[in-house]
Amino acid sequence: MTAPETDIDIEALRDRALTSLTTARDRTTLLTSCVEGPDLTAQHSPLMSPLVWDLAHIGNQEELWLLRNVGGREPMRPEIDSLYDAFEHPRSERPTLPLLPPEEARRYAAEVRGRALDLLEGAAFSGTRLTEAGFAFGMIAQHEQQHDETMLITHQLRKGPQALTAPDPDPVPPFTGPSEVLVPGGPFTMGTSTEPWALDNERPAHRREVAPFWIDTTPVTNARYLAFVEDGGYDDRRWWTPEGWAHIREHSIVAPHYWRREGDQWLRRRFGVTEVVPPEEPVLHVCWYEADAYARWAGRRLPTEAEWEKAARHDPAENRSRRYPWGDADPAPAHANLGQRHLRPAPAGSYPQGESPLGVRQLIGDVWEWTSSDFLPYPGFSAFPYKEYSDVFFGPEYKVLRGGSFAVDPVACRGTFRNWDYPIRRQIFSGFRTARSAETA
Repeated sequence: MTAPETDIDIEALRDRALTSLTTARDRTTLLTSCVEGPDLTAQHSPLMSPLVWDLAHIGNQEELWLLRNVGGREPMRPEIDSLYDAFEHPRSERPTLPLLPPEEARRYAAEVRGRALDLLEGAAFSGTRLTEAGFAFGMIAQHEQQHDETMLITHQLRKGPQALTAPDPDPVPPFTGPSEVLVPGGPFTMGTSTEPWALDNERPAHRREVAPFWIDTTPVTNARYLAFVEDGGYDDRRWWTPEGWAHIREHSIVAPHYWRREGDQWLRRRFGVTEVVPPEEPVLHVCWYEADAYARWAGRRLPTEAEWEKAARHDPAENRSRRYPWGDADPAPAHANLGQRHLRPAPAGSYPQGESPLGVRQLIGDVWEWTSSDFLPYPGFSAFPYKEYSDVFFGPEYKVLRGGSFAVDPVACRGTFRNWDYPIRRQIFSGFRTARSAETA
């Protein structure tokens, strides 16, 4: 006898939640077991938390939202809630807190996970907005993966020998396609009202009008960025905003983060290994000011957030917005460089199966892409499930990044997913592509 359609959907949803949670925890375990105790408790940069803080914070958020809010359970360790409240304690002061030591943090996170999986087994995925379509489980899986990316950033900042390894992306022939693609003007649907695990700042779907524009087929590569460096781009005030010029002068910035010149070569440090800067890879670890200055030097500009999303999602043949550049199917390895499969971006022009209907490549994965847009709410925005996820960050202080990086898991990456950061940030896995307005009659 065939099960009712609703039962099949529920079980598929349960399997998706289980897989997403398990994948996230496997990655957390890898990132916190490949180094010894002192490296877990040390603060490797004032910009980042000790790894052990992230570990217990992951467990605490899971307890708060799944066990307490969804399951109605009593708090397991209410005395630690304030220690792991990201808004109560900025990263710079977290090493001074009485944090759980590594083994205790692991036990706590594991106990929370065991109870959460018990809760998942009987979840009905209905009744409240938090439980509808398993949103709370998806939110927690995304939260853990976002902290896994943060911990990977900490590993890159960490001094000392290599602790993580991964195979390199497959080599590809040099990209010989067009350098830019024309995106037609007109309306498109931006954001989503139907993606079940989309976060509040991605909602609701709404109509946007975009004038025609050209956008780079691939992200800007190290070779292209090096031309800017060697043309004196960091010494020429013409290319920089006043704030950007002041910032690079104050901090003596002359190249992307982790680059250094040695003789006639540019080298970079990547997860404890020093290597020659690979010319064919998308440039990495540049701040918004650097991306904006390069674009001005090249006679171009950064795309707006709406332009980026139209290039990534708009299907002119069907006149609709896709979930991803390649279609509506979840990401597969042939589509994009995601999930920490590799510890570097793939060469420009990789993943032809992941290109958009217009032929734009690598919009998902490899590097987060800076846009020119401030982080602002969409029309009709409603904070959910808590104001501090997005609402408190809206404003001109933050710039939007799109597309995800090699460090982002597919569960936390969609054509509608929005990231944001200060324009000075370089420790993140950030790159960019440029655009220019099309001539109109």
